[in-house]
Amino acid sequence: MNSATPTSAMRGSNHVGMRQFNERIVLQAIRHHGAIPKADLARLTQLSTQTVAIIVGRLLDDGLLVKQDRVRGKIGQPSVPLSLNPQGAFSVGIQVGRRNLELLVADFTGQPVERVEVLYDYPDPDHLFASMAEGLQTLQKRMGDLWARTVGVGLTAPLSLHKWADLMGGQAAQALARWEHIDLPARVQALTDLPVVFAKDTTAACVAELLQGHGRSVRSFLYVFVGTFIGGGLVLSGHIMNGERGNAGAIGSLPVGLASAGSGMPPQLLQKASGWQLEQALLAAGHDPLLIHQNGIMDAAYAEFTAPWIVQASQALAMTVASSAALLDLDAVVMDGSLGAPLMTALMAATQDALAQYRFDGMHQPQLLAGQVGAHARALGGALLPLHSQFFPDKDIFLKQDAA
Repeated sequence: MNSATPTSAMRGSNHVGMRQFNERIVLQAIRHHGAIPKADLARLTQLSTQTVAIIVGRLLDDGLLVKQDRVRGKIGQPSVPLSLNPQGAFSVGIQVGRRNLELLVADFTGQPVERVEVLYDYPDPDHLFASMAEGLQTLQKRMGDLWARTVGVGLTAPLSLHKWADLMGGQAAQALARWEHIDLPARVQALTDLPVVFAKDTTAACVAELLQGHGRSVRSFLYVFVGTFIGGGLVLSGHIMNGERGNAGAIGSLPVGLASAGSGMPPQLLQKASGWQLEQALLAAGHDPLLIHQNGIMDAAYAEFTAPWIVQASQALAMTVASSAALLDLDAVVMDGSLGAPLMTALMAATQDALAQYRFDGMHQPQLLAGQVGAHARALGGALLPLHSQFFPDKDIFLKQDAA
């Protein structure tokens, strides 16, 4: 397993009072480097051999680590690599979106093992919480006895579900407006005995990319997630940047034009590069708007809708990339989304072409990369929240990968 984290960042302490912290350091080292013998763990964490042996014994007893087959052929005694036990702990990610509700169980290595999804035209609170309760019951039934090893729920949603309700109109706008007075984390906590933690949906998706995707090798990137509405996240030097109000990387609100007298306010990226615009074009022609999330959206029959949207969205995204590169020293811009894979590929290619129309004199042009996690990044990122807050070194900013 490759990691952007230098080994010196995983240094532990031999002080007796640091027992829990040192256990987290050992787990973090194994998560980043994969199966590793105790002797190498001691060198990597700079803990004493005796301390590592004691910690490993406890973690094996707790079922958080498993022994791999002995490695022979080297000088000295055969070594026994240790790895995370996938069934050592589980967590649930719940993603509340404008078009779907997703519940996902991740194992101790961060891999999805169970998933429930509910599609809807808009998130009506009454129906959504009933569906969420049913989904949690379904996951518990599927997991059986392993559910007892579930440590928490990571909840993700847009920070302000009630905003931009005017774009959706009609009954959808009325339902979205009700979210302004709903305490979402409290309502979800009432549905489960597991502790619930919350993160903005696009931040959670960025978390998944940081921990399970390009973040293992790319230190600084702008993350773009294209769904019903477009949003993003920001990673600088291996750190998630949330901002004082949680809006760092909120590219959906970025203006993509110049304001001038008589022409009104310039549009935001959200109005030019969200799946919503393509949904509405399909709906007006009598097609299923949720086609945008399926591979068939790139069939020739829909080209009259997809082609102009790709042009519009890619031009707005290219402007966003260029503007971001001028403000931030980025290695890459990572694009992912819930759209059908062929549509995302076409959007990526068109954005790359549109970038050729911008000058990058005096700044570094970031590489444009396809996300490695995919459509379920928001729910998976949510599921990673409780795992990292309980088992890995930084409980408050669990995403941090400390530089040397």
